[in-house]
Amino acid sequence: MKRSNKIFGVTALFDTPDQIIHAAKKTSSEFKDFDVHTPYPVHGMDAAMKLKPSKLGYITLAFGLTGAGLALLLMFWTMSVAYPMVIGGKPFFALPAFIPVTFEVTVLLATLSTVFGMLTFFFKFPHNTHPLHDTDYMKAVSLDKYGVFIGAEDEKFSIEKAKEFLGSLGGKSIDVVYDVDKNIFDAFSPKFLGIVATVAIVVSAGTYITLNKVMYTTPFNWMDNQFKSNPQKPSDFFADGSYNRPPVKGTVARGFIPYEFTGQTADKVLGVVNPTIPSEANLKLGQKKYLTFCSPCHGNYGDGDSRLRGQFPNPPSLHTTKLREWEDGQIYHVITAGQNTMPSYAPMVTREERWAIVNYIRVLQKAKNATQADVDEVRKEMASNGK
Repeated sequence: MKRSNKIFGVTALFDTPDQIIHAAKKTSSEFKDFDVHTPYPVHGMDAAMKLKPSKLGYITLAFGLTGAGLALLLMFWTMSVAYPMVIGGKPFFALPAFIPVTFEVTVLLATLSTVFGMLTFFFKFPHNTHPLHDTDYMKAVSLDKYGVFIGAEDEKFSIEKAKEFLGSLGGKSIDVVYDVDKNIFDAFSPKFLGIVATVAIVVSAGTYITLNKVMYTTPFNWMDNQFKSNPQKPSDFFADGSYNRPPVKGTVARGFIPYEFTGQTADKVLGVVNPTIPSEANLKLGQKKYLTFCSPCHGNYGDGDSRLRGQFPNPPSLHTTKLREWEDGQIYHVITAGQNTMPSYAPMVTREERWAIVNYIRVLQKAKNATQADVDEVRKEMASNGK
């Protein structure tokens, strides 16, 4: 940088944090145009320099509120004006659903404005010709020293007074800093415009050639030309001409237990034990699933009084002697595999729910065909429970 004859200010170095705090307090009482430089943040420096609260927060607040307003306005216009759609039963302006996006846009604009506002308005960057740059003073305070700068713009400034004042504070390496000649660069000069145009052309051409030519040549095209199958396209690799491959015979999905009695009748399904306990929760689950899937044909109480009369043959009553004498596994088999006109309910009802239905059917059978001993047992249990 080329220095001018204009004085920019006077600098002095200090050795310890205590010295720089003391110097900052004294300098802030004597001068207004000054600054302090340290290699790391020093606790208490703001108070020592008598700095006022930063106005950067106002920029952050203004742009944060702007981001929130723009986000809400965009979502309101999109969902209520331009493309009004009911999604998931929510109203057009579903404020709770809009909060995450509003929050993100608020944070985004607030953060960006804070960074750019700090660099441009407060630090006046880019400013790579600052007079303190490339001085021994700045090199020292960037390493292990602490420094005070007094600017020549101060109304009380004079070289002799500033040097004497800094010397009285214990300052070392007191030096005068001269201003820098400002070089005005013509951004519209033919030379500069030519450089910009050349760079733009080279970058654009390089990007186009790399992404559209180089990436499609060997060996860079291996991802594009790899052998792969499209399930909806015919295959010239497999003998049956299809890319859709059936599972290997005998394999089962992870976590899936195949039903071993598929294709057999209920009379041959013997010895299958009900793995569930007919607890209150289990019976409530069985009742819910029975009323949903079974009652349309078998009736709410298992009497075979179908609500679909005329559409399907009425099923037999669940209270017949045959069905009451069936094992739980046989009823489970009919629910799982189906029987006669009754289809399989395995795709719609889980294994646990099917066993719960079996338990609920047993409750219906017990209630419909209870003996005197069963009634006496229930009365005894109710009496013991105070009911």
